[in-house]
Amino acid sequence: MKNINIIKKELNSKENFRKEHTLSVVRAAVEIAKKYEADITKVKIAGLLHDYARNFDNEKLLKIVENNNIEIDDLEKELPALLHSPVGAFLAKKDFEVKDPQIINAIRYHTIGRPNMSLIEKIIFVADVIEPNRKFPGVEQIREKTKTDIDKAVILVCDFTIKYNIERRRIIHPNTLLTRNSLLKGEY
Repeated sequence: MKNINIIKKELNSKENFRKEHTLSVVRAAVEIAKKYEADITKVKIAGLLHDYARNFDNEKLLKIVENNNIEIDDLEKELPALLHSPVGAFLAKKDFEVKDPQIINAIRYHTIGRPNMSLIEKIIFVADVIEPNRKFPGVEQIREKTKTDIDKAVILVCDFTIKYNIERRRIIHPNTLLTRNSLLKGEY
């Protein structure tokens, strides 16, 4: 794997918000990983790379997808803002030689989730939403639930995402619903 410090240098060249967000996600993810005894190195790498393609414009994202046959669904193609996740996962493999499927999937699904996520995937999915710079109604409830039950925290993140998109009359990716439902089924 190429030196992950390259991403830290690149973050310094990006706007301050993206750098702060990324580093805050890493810190939040490490705290969660310690609680659930997850692999901290994997969490750090996934956290650093989760938004690697976030600043790419829609045209660039679509071009990378098409030129590299990156597998996406129809909805992701219709909503190019979602493409930073699959493109970021592809670039993590290509630019940083990341081979670990848990890291790749954590990057790939940090925005929309998926059923049967690994612990690393759940940690990045939640950390992206609860990092300390996030301020929205309900974030404290998710932060508190993260301390006691990562699956219930994932459900709360799905609930937030669904409500947020409904309130703005936006399309909801079915993965978010499937993620929520798969975890709720596990409760009963």
